[in-house]
Amino acid sequence: MNLVRNYRNWRRYRDTVNELSRLSNRELSDLGIARGDISFVARKSI
Repeated sequence: MNLVRNYRNWRRYRDTVNELSRLSNRELSDLGIARGDISFVARKSI
């Protein structure tokens, strides 16, 4: 069970990072996110 949960959390993290990385700097700025903060924001999504 723990392995499945960890995998799902990792997938959610990767999906969030990938989606945010596709945004332009302007779009990220509109959301209040700096490009360097993407991994931090993605970790909070777990």
